[in-house]
Amino acid sequence: MQEDSDTGGMTVREAGKRGGDTVRRRYGSEFYARIGKKGGEAVAAGRGPEFYSQIGRKGGEAVKARHGHEFYSEIGRRGGEIVKERHGPEYYSMIGKKGGGVRRSRRTDKSERQPSGD
Repeated sequence: MQEDSDTGGMTVREAGKRGGDTVRRRYGSEFYARIGKKGGEAVAAGRGPEFYSQIGRKGGEAVKARHGHEFYSEIGRRGGEIVKERHGPEYYSMIGKKGGGVRRSRRTDKSERQPSGD
């Protein structure tokens, strides 16, 4: 990046960091969270939920192209290990039973709605 004599030899990057540090000291770190959320809400209102689906899909395709299919298997495995460390192995049993209960109730609901062949 080029230095500008009007800024005292400071690069654009240095000036940006200095300005960001000043804002953080003046308004606090929470300020960035608030303006980020506000910006996200404005984008969502202007572009709709489909916009986020599209950029998520594009990002996923780019990651897959760069790292390959195995990357997702690896990060899934690592994530599972962390969940197991935090919650213990019985956590998987509990959520499995919850999921099975929901699935069972959906299956029961469907069979009650279908007329019998008698």
